[in-house]
Amino acid sequence: MLKQLLREFEYYLKITKGLSQNTINSYRADLEEYVLFQLKNYEISDPNRLTKEHIRNFIRRLKRKETSNSSISRKLSAIRSFHKFLLSEKLVDKNVSLGVKLPKREKTLPTVLSIKEIDALLDVTSGDKPLEIRNKSIIELLYGSGLRISELLNLKLEDLHINMGFINISGKGNKERIVPIGEEGISALNQYLSDARPNLKKKPGSIIFLNTRGNALSRVGFYKVLKKLAKQAHITKNVTPHTLRHSFATHLLENGADLRVVQKLLGHEDITTTEIYTHINQKELQDNYNKFHPRSNKKE
Repeated sequence: MLKQLLREFEYYLKITKGLSQNTINSYRADLEEYVLFQLKNYEISDPNRLTKEHIRNFIRRLKRKETSNSSISRKLSAIRSFHKFLLSEKLVDKNVSLGVKLPKREKTLPTVLSIKEIDALLDVTSGDKPLEIRNKSIIELLYGSGLRISELLNLKLEDLHINMGFINISGKGNKERIVPIGEEGISALNQYLSDARPNLKKKPGSIIFLNTRGNALSRVGFYKVLKKLAKQAHITKNVTPHTLRHSFATHLLENGADLRVVQKLLGHEDITTTEIYTHINQKELQDNYNKFHPRSNKKE
């Protein structure tokens, strides 16, 4: 029964909540682990038999496996959403996930590239081959406009308003926002559309960024490309597509942009999500103080 309800929950996330397939896949993976634990250890298939203690035991098992607090929090968030759904559909009498506390999150700051490292990354994409032109255009948009990789890879020709300097983005939960493109981004995008995309395009369709077979470029495909480019640029940091988004936000704030403007550009619903970038700036200030001030006791 739990497995069947899990499929109904997936349908709810897709149709009612309008979540992306990647988000739904993440929910499914976490909840399948939870459901399997309850079936295997307690032979529970009826959700009305579940208690807070069953959820807590699942969390204890995750801790024994040395699962990070951030991963446990994500899994518990999925469990809470699932039990809330069961209650809303009157499939259970109460939401037993209420009152199960989240573990303390580790205070980890996202990786950010320096402007010098961004320039090095763009330098290794300089070239006139279709894939080089494509890669430069992607990096310019991820860094220059702060797009999520899923937003960028889902872009269609009708989303572009290059002459007006902006793009229509469909973000998380299908929420739309308008994102400006800088001059460098416009130039790279125009070059890709005129000189590279026609060579990659092998079938009808309006998806902008394509792979060598003419299909839509995948997240995994570009992740591998970016890893290779970072290595060529001699960047030792762990660079992912989201690193470019982090760098976009951080560099804006470093140069005086208002936090609420950055929140709007990133498409964050809650400003507390955006505030992590102010912590990055504070950490940089602290590091510089420790390194250079004569009264600091932490100088090397």
